[in-house]
Amino acid sequence: MMKRLFLAALVALPMCLAAQTLKFGTINTQEIFNLMPDKVTAETTLKSVSEKYQAEYKKLQEEFEKKYKEFQALDANTLQSIKDSRLRELQENQQKIENFQQMAAQDIQKQQETLLAPITDKIQKAIQAVGAENGFTFIYDLSIPAILYSGNGAEDVTPLVKTKLGIK
Repeated sequence: MMKRLFLAALVALPMCLAAQTLKFGTINTQEIFNLMPDKVTAETTLKSVSEKYQAEYKKLQEEFEKKYKEFQALDANTLQSIKDSRLRELQENQQKIENFQQMAAQDIQKQQETLLAPITDKIQKAIQAVGAENGFTFIYDLSIPAILYSGNGAEDVTPLVKTKLGIK
């Protein structure tokens, strides 16, 4: 019995000592991301691109509506082959609009990823630097919904990362 108790204490001792040397931190990357000056530039660029696509979409839509009204205005004496030709033209324009929408959405998403990647990389590097400089074992991101609880032993490193990035 005494041997088991001693063995249990011997096994638990390193775990207790290891737990004392762990240093936990928390951060809110969303807060930092929203304060990054580069984010404003990226958003401005994305807004400009989006507005250009919206203007082009509006022109395509107006062209379709004009042709649709012309199609509806065809009288009963119009040859069926002309009606069929105009209908095919309308269908092609509708397909053109749908293809344009898909291409525009893909391009905007690609540009968003391209513009925001350097910002997130910069934040990640600052977090790693703060973690190494301050001896943190783990830093948890509070802006990710999967983290539900942060115990008393955690220190919020958001201000340290802001300082590292030169953000107020």
